[in-house]
Amino acid sequence: MSHTVNKVVLAYSGGLDTSVILKWLIQTYRCEVVAFSADMGQGDELNRVEENALKTGATKVYIDDLKETFVKDYVFPAFRANAIYEGQYLLGTALARPLIAKRQMEIAQIEGAEAVSHGATGKGNDQVRFELSYFAINPNIRIIAPWREWDFTSRSALMAFAEQHGIEVPTTHAKPYSTDGNLLHISFEGGLLEDPWNEPPDDMFRMTVSPQDAPDRPEIIEITFKQGDPVAINDKTMSPAQLLKELNRLGGRNGIGRIDIVENRFVGMKSRGVYETPGGTVLRAAHMAIESITMDREVMHLRDSLIPKYSELVYYGFWFSPEMELLQDMVDRTQTNVSGVVRLELYKGNCRILGRKSDESIYSEDFATFEDDSVYSQKDAEGFIRLTALRLRIQKMMKKNS
Repeated sequence: MSHTVNKVVLAYSGGLDTSVILKWLIQTYRCEVVAFSADMGQGDELNRVEENALKTGATKVYIDDLKETFVKDYVFPAFRANAIYEGQYLLGTALARPLIAKRQMEIAQIEGAEAVSHGATGKGNDQVRFELSYFAINPNIRIIAPWREWDFTSRSALMAFAEQHGIEVPTTHAKPYSTDGNLLHISFEGGLLEDPWNEPPDDMFRMTVSPQDAPDRPEIIEITFKQGDPVAINDKTMSPAQLLKELNRLGGRNGIGRIDIVENRFVGMKSRGVYETPGGTVLRAAHMAIESITMDREVMHLRDSLIPKYSELVYYGFWFSPEMELLQDMVDRTQTNVSGVVRLELYKGNCRILGRKSDESIYSEDFATFEDDSVYSQKDAEGFIRLTALRLRIQKMMKKNS
């Protein structure tokens, strides 16, 4: 194995995998390791990151607060597209990876590092997301992916290595599932969750209460949108990160946003994941509601037809790609008039739309009413239907004549 690397920037979370990787990189490559942790809103996990990284051997530690950038430049663009992978997953991990990779590459340039490293396994999506982003930013960067190089074959082996080297890690043998959290969601994979028949333990969840334990009274909130992005809750203007944090609190205490899915990974296998996305679940429902009165039908249907493609690009790791840029430009054009207020009821795991209003509304009571109106002649519908049915009638008539 080549030992020519002098300095590596490691995407370091302080969890089991990256803690072991930090020590392994130093031992294997005899190089300097700069640890980088992105504060994406994961909370207390970052408290001892710097101390533990330095103790494990890092020569320098970057902890960057990327919460506002994450929500404004990654989460909100995806929610303007109503992005959702395989009908359920709101892409919490997939949206975070390109931002982490982008900042990691900036640090590599600042530090003069020849290589970058990450803790993603050789079986998952994250290795693809990180590395496609690295290469899109610097085609010549050297990437060290320990899970594809080392002899460790399990997380149990990693725990043994950590114990042997006195590395403090949060994972225990009792709770061996892997978690990843940020302002949009928290994910749980592996361990007892690998059997898709096993119910996730209720004490596992962190962002949401169980719907059964949620308050017995519904909570009613209003979200204000401006050109597709939420800007206020109950008339209180907030920054993107503040707003999503507050929606997480509101949705979480009402038991909203838990999903348990088996998804198709990009590398070809199926994987069971359990996710909590309280704020994102509320936000997507509200965004679709405001679109319903402000977006042209054909524009909406065209955009909706591209949601699976957009979501797949994010999930597969193509955030920094020409096709993604093209799609985002189109999506953003559709949001020009998507402004207004949505009223929602949050209650025991459910998010229900109660009302929507907008100065940009193209909904007209005059046109939709069942009462008398002067703008629509019901007789006109007959010709419209006969013309629309013409090809169907001709087809049947020809069959009868043959």
